[in-house]
Amino acid sequence: MEVILLERIEKLGVIGDVVKVKDGFARNFLLPNKKALRSNAANLKVFEANRARIESENASRRSDAEKEAGSFNDTSVTLIRQASNTGQLYGSVAVRDLVEALTADGHKVNKAQIVLDTPIKAIGVYDVKVALHPEVSVNVKVNVARSPEEAEMQAQGVNVMEAMFEREETGFVEARDPNLEPGEFAEETPAEGDNA
Repeated sequence: MEVILLERIEKLGVIGDVVKVKDGFARNFLLPNKKALRSNAANLKVFEANRARIESENASRRSDAEKEAGSFNDTSVTLIRQASNTGQLYGSVAVRDLVEALTADGHKVNKAQIVLDTPIKAIGVYDVKVALHPEVSVNVKVNVARSPEEAEMQAQGVNVMEAMFEREETGFVEARDPNLEPGEFAEETPAEGDNA
């Protein structure tokens, strides 16, 4: 189906472009959200008559989004979640969780603005894109950790999982007599003061 774009759509085109898209994408997303019009002679005339108004409205929304983007400078949110010893989360961090965290931090965002390319399923620090306008986006650092102390370490650049495994490796060392045969146990010598 051919449509006339009413706003910039990433990887598709800009305002006024006539593009060919799949029918389902047009019917289920572009047309209901008023991001495009069906391409026909009547709609083309309507678009050309209203082109200046549409472009000015887009420019005002873009300037508002650019002002709002200034409030996102160096924004980071910390999410405390339960995870296994290997760092895998029990569940995943959803877009809803990010919206709640950003709203609690004083930012005005909705679910449609957060672009989460892959689900967050392990502890760590992630960059998440927030599209405030089709032409304005910001990156937010998301710190997913098991505890506030762990989150603070990750914020300083420490890989918590590597640090944890290093501690485990250097912790316990078993003293073993190299002269023993496999399966043979060392005889315990009585400690001083023991009367055996």
